[in-house]
Amino acid sequence: MIVSPPTEPASTFATSYHAPVLVDAVVSACATATTVLDGTLGGGGHAAALVAAGKRVTALDRDPAAIAVASVRLQDALADGRLDIVQTNYADVDLVPALNGRCFDAILLDLGVSSRQLDDDSRGFSFRVGAPLDMRMEGRGLSAADWLNTEAEPTLMQSFREYGDEPRATRLARQIVERRAVRPFMVSDDFVNAIRATLGARSGPSDFARLFQALRIAVNDELAGLTRALPALRERLSPGGVFLVLAYHSGEDRLVKHAFRRWSTACTCPPRAPFCQCDGVALGLLQTRKAIVADAGEIALNSRARSAHLRIWRKAE
Repeated sequence: MIVSPPTEPASTFATSYHAPVLVDAVVSACATATTVLDGTLGGGGHAAALVAAGKRVTALDRDPAAIAVASVRLQDALADGRLDIVQTNYADVDLVPALNGRCFDAILLDLGVSSRQLDDDSRGFSFRVGAPLDMRMEGRGLSAADWLNTEAEPTLMQSFREYGDEPRATRLARQIVERRAVRPFMVSDDFVNAIRATLGARSGPSDFARLFQALRIAVNDELAGLTRALPALRERLSPGGVFLVLAYHSGEDRLVKHAFRRWSTACTCPPRAPFCQCDGVALGLLQTRKAIVADAGEIALNSRARSAHLRIWRKAE
């Protein structure tokens, strides 16, 4: 794909707590779009860049705290109608009356959590000492502590294996069950200590980050939501529209990669079929054979860009 120069430097859209990832590539991919659905508003960095590029943006977020902060940052765009914000989970796009019948020239999902959410200890997303085990995006339902204290051992094991790529997931699940029988999990230290007891004294921040991320994904049912959302959002694209997804977790990226490839394949017959019997037609065209990743310069400015993978798909005309 051809990437045109950005309208403004990426640093223009960064704040003291939030730097949007791969913003230049996102704006370039949306160059021909007039309307954009930003399904994950977060800190508002991508929305600000898209508005500055002349796009009409509708932004979604399930986190009321994120919306409150982004609304202040983007108050001028809200006031003059270049932006509107809806509080909802992007996976529930078909349940929002305000979005009934609406299609967009581009749709963006920036998955995971924002820098502000990670840095606010009260939200319980981090493994800083004494942080509460919360992690709820919307502040309702089971907290991370509730989940650790109540889920069955097989569920714990499966979640850490699938979402955290943890080879010792069975031992970690057993460790959690044994520890909660003595004292319930309440703060980050409780989970960190269970990880250390399982992985050994040399386990460190990279292990904690990976398994806290797995816990967050489980608490918020993120992969199931993404699986449900991808085809629903595809149907909200105008003909020729582009679908962009920024993923930071291998499971998320794998779901997106497989979906985009499947939608770009005309024939869906089994590989060993002697001839095509499905008369299939590709729904669109993959724009990125390999994911776009941040360069060294961006990673130096924003370490959280290191794991970002941007994939782009274009709907058929």
